[in-house]
Amino acid sequence: MSVRTRLDNLDFQLPPELEATAPPEARGLTRDAVRLMVTRTTDDHITHTQFCRIGDHLQPGDVLVINTSGTLNAALSVQRADGAPFALHLSTHLPDGDWAIELRALHGGTTRPHTSAQPGERYLLPGGGSAILHSPYSDSEPGHVRLWRATISLPLPLLPYLDQYGAPIRYWYVPETWDNRYYQTVYATEMGSAEMPSAGRAFTPELLVRLMAQGVQIVPLILHTGVASLEDKELPYAEFYRVPEATARAINAAHTAGSSVIAVGTTVVRALESVTGADGITHGGEGWTDLIITPERGVRAVDGLLTGLHEPRATHLAMLEALASRDHLQLAYGEALAHGYLWHEFGDLHLIRR
Repeated sequence: MSVRTRLDNLDFQLPPELEATAPPEARGLTRDAVRLMVTRTTDDHITHTQFCRIGDHLQPGDVLVINTSGTLNAALSVQRADGAPFALHLSTHLPDGDWAIELRALHGGTTRPHTSAQPGERYLLPGGGSAILHSPYSDSEPGHVRLWRATISLPLPLLPYLDQYGAPIRYWYVPETWDNRYYQTVYATEMGSAEMPSAGRAFTPELLVRLMAQGVQIVPLILHTGVASLEDKELPYAEFYRVPEATARAINAAHTAGSSVIAVGTTVVRALESVTGADGITHGGEGWTDLIITPERGVRAVDGLLTGLHEPRATHLAMLEALASRDHLQLAYGEALAHGYLWHEFGDLHLIRR
């Protein structure tokens, strides 16, 4: 292992060349050929490898928990009633049928949050659909609202409509539009996420079979992710989750046996911690969670986390600190920067385990 680079803090500068601008397949790689950094919290040991070798760092009896939510074509090109063009991002389908949405203004070939919209504004969607803004979805300063509660009217059922008119949400660091299949995990079963639960993107069917053959259990849950604009370091919004009873039983059995439970993505941690009591027992269930996981709260359900590399000051870093110390994360992120790991949904991965 090379000489380590420790960050002074986690408020670092991310060099543009470390932003993954396209899927690994566009760089001539298979999904599972992205890089993997494995860090062990007990002794700060760090290994640099490829994701296809993740099995070297898992033991028989370990449980991998995956989020099988599929990624919607949640970005739509729309016009305000006065003809001004905008992008509309569907975030969360609310229980009463309305949506939480984000409006983004066009700016130099990319988009940025449009925060000066007003209640009652109407936007024209492709194919004859419409969106009417009602009220801010969360507490915001007047004139700086990013997410709105809106009524969406569509001429087709949601999924066929989005297949025809929508596209995956993408940000400035991905200059080219990629087909929705590049934003899906191979195990997606139920469409519903505004943005890809990207920690699991590197898995292939063949790799999953190899892991199961070596005795690693793979169990599912659902958490439909909303938008997570990188321009705003906001707290997570409420999201829908469903944890099957069989998944809860597998997690409890692993803990009883002394095996590790590894969450594939921060979405899995959020869902599991929402159904795990202070006694460490996980239960099946479904509902809406607004849980924010901090070092002060800690984690109860998981022993490790497979995740991407998070942006400076991102709220997800607080969740990581619930699993690993600030010193460990400073060391790990210093290594990732020094070794040229790639950030964002098409980038490299980080396995944190005890």
